[in-house]
Amino acid sequence: MRRNLAARLGVWSAHHRKAAILGWLVFVVLATVIGGAVGTVTASDEEMGVGDSGRAAEILKDAGIDEPAGELVMVGARTADGWRDAAADLSKALDATGEVRGLKAPLPSEDGKDALLRFAIKGPSDEAGDRVQPVLDAVDKARQDGAGRGISVHQFGDASSEKELSDLLADDLKKAEFTAVPLALGILLIAFGAVVAALLPVGLALTACVAAFGLLSLASHQLHLFETTYSVMFLMGLAVGVDYCLFYLRRERDERAAGRDAETALRIAAATSGRAVLVSGLTVMVAMAGMFLSGLLLFKGFAVATILVVCVAMLGSVTVLPALLAGLGDRIDAGRIPFLNRRAKKGVHASGGLAGKVLRPVLARPKFFAVGAAVLLLSLAAPALGMKTEQLGLEKQFGSDAPLSVAYQKITDEFPGGPAPARVVVKADDIGARPVRDALDSLTRKAGDGAELTVHKASGVAEIAVPLPGTGTDAEAKKALRQLRDDTVPAAFEGMDVEAYVGGDLASSEDFGDQLGRGIVPVFAFITAVTFLLMLFCFRSVVIAVTSIALNLLSVGAAYGVMTAVFQHGWGAELIGSEKVGAIENWMPLFVLVVLFGLSMDYHVFVVSRIRESRDRGMDNRAAIREGITRTAGAVTGAAVIMVAVFAVFGTLSMQDMQQMGVGLGVAVLLDATVVRMLLLPSLMTLLGERNWHTPRYLRWLPKISHEEAEPTARPHAHNSPVPSGR
Repeated sequence: MRRNLAARLGVWSAHHRKAAILGWLVFVVLATVIGGAVGTVTASDEEMGVGDSGRAAEILKDAGIDEPAGELVMVGARTADGWRDAAADLSKALDATGEVRGLKAPLPSEDGKDALLRFAIKGPSDEAGDRVQPVLDAVDKARQDGAGRGISVHQFGDASSEKELSDLLADDLKKAEFTAVPLALGILLIAFGAVVAALLPVGLALTACVAAFGLLSLASHQLHLFETTYSVMFLMGLAVGVDYCLFYLRRERDERAAGRDAETALRIAAATSGRAVLVSGLTVMVAMAGMFLSGLLLFKGFAVATILVVCVAMLGSVTVLPALLAGLGDRIDAGRIPFLNRRAKKGVHASGGLAGKVLRPVLARPKFFAVGAAVLLLSLAAPALGMKTEQLGLEKQFGSDAPLSVAYQKITDEFPGGPAPARVVVKADDIGARPVRDALDSLTRKAGDGAELTVHKASGVAEIAVPLPGTGTDAEAKKALRQLRDDTVPAAFEGMDVEAYVGGDLASSEDFGDQLGRGIVPVFAFITAVTFLLMLFCFRSVVIAVTSIALNLLSVGAAYGVMTAVFQHGWGAELIGSEKVGAIENWMPLFVLVVLFGLSMDYHVFVVSRIRESRDRGMDNRAAIREGITRTAGAVTGAAVIMVAVFAVFGTLSMQDMQQMGVGLGVAVLLDATVVRMLLLPSLMTLLGERNWHTPRYLRWLPKISHEEAEPTARPHAHNSPVPSGR
């Protein structure tokens, strides 16, 4: 029988161990060194924008106008005007830092008990986060000095929030690395009962992540990235890297335990699990490519990052892993841990015992379990019908009790619209022309107190900062923004040859959400079509392809429902150290959809391939289902536990979007590996019977891909095998 690509790669690597291992190490080192040398390019605010807010930012960028990083410091006292001395001292301290420009006189609140200091950080706005520390120190000193006199000091602004966000992301990624990796290693120790066998998947996954980090740095020079992209890459890389190695390694160990010699066991693992890894990896990468259709830079960066790390992890699993297995031989079981190594004395690996007990009633009453599992998943998905999405502001991202969030709320309460005004950007051939200037002055007056007009004559551009009512992000602010965009601005410049767009934080959030709404349809159509075609090509069955999509959608729906219940409604949020925020991050549903469609293929392809393998050996449908699921239960359970553990770590991080991502993906993978794979899939395939494997006449031209590696019965270990044997 002609070997498939995975088998050929595995056999070649086993026979050329030094070349495969050295080649992998050289690749990882080169990618890391080159990536570190060129550095990473992050996306600017102008690149992030879409819609009218994006066009407003583009006008400012083309004109060479760099919007300064503004900062607000509110000084409060118990009595009216009690803040004056503290505000004067703080103003002097801020000037002394050498990092402040445009410091304005204190603006009193309506009751006179608070005052607002407004200024900008010197230098380019994209460097403000690196330069704001002396300002933060001065404000912190003023806060400490005033604490005993009843003086409160709160700071919020572009630079301070950027620094806080950057520091928090770095700390969170470090926490994820130092927590997720030991967790994965501990789970693998339990699964394999041997130190070397447990270290192998973790080591390969980490080297794959390191190499992918370097490649992503190179890619960032063409496609600029968001700061969260590396967290997403690490999350995906560790999860799929460990999973791919686990599937491969478990199959090789099972074949050895069944009496195969080392070379034969490795070849079977390469031809079956290796092939499933290639199919799964390809499916994940193609599904991730669907994010390019969203039209948003954020998702394009996610797509590049996940495609790179999955590709590297997949290639490592089918090349360097078989080389390492061949080189280690029996030493793969080195460092056995008492009571954890469960291999039977006779050499038969005890696998799927629990799965067999679960499957017995499922296969006996498939209709009952199919309906029950579907009802459970639909019930979990029900809260998603009321899902609300928005671009969570920094005050929600950090949590309501975070100092930055408290400062934002305090400043917003006393000075509405201050931290995040709308910005009207106007471009004209002659910005100083009388009609244009009159319109700008009139619009500034209509905007009310706090509106500021800035004219850049040389660039032909003007901008008006317009405070928004309410919190600057609530329903009242959104209503005011719509009125500004739909009525006020068009009326002010009616009949004039000018470009006028409304930008700002809220406008950017609204435009981002609108683009997401338009982009989700083509992305969803793409990934469902690709999943269908890949499964159809792999299994030559329309039924398998359709049920694959249906099962994925049930998992995604359940994840949406749990996310909505926890983060929008606050049900059990405190159990994970989170809180109710009233909405889901607006990019999260699309991201979770794409990632889960890709990741679920890990289990689905692996399990269905094993069922098809048993079917190809002549078993009837029910027996093949039992055989395939029980044989893969150990690997799927171990892989799922690792994925859930990794995602759970992200669910405990500081950022709200990281928490939502971790909980959503963790719940979906848990349900996918238990309810879907152990209950719904076998019961549904049992009910469908032979229709699972029927190939319609019009599709019989598809190549028939063997799902098994034909081998004679187990034979004694070959002592002259080129692959080290003897176990």
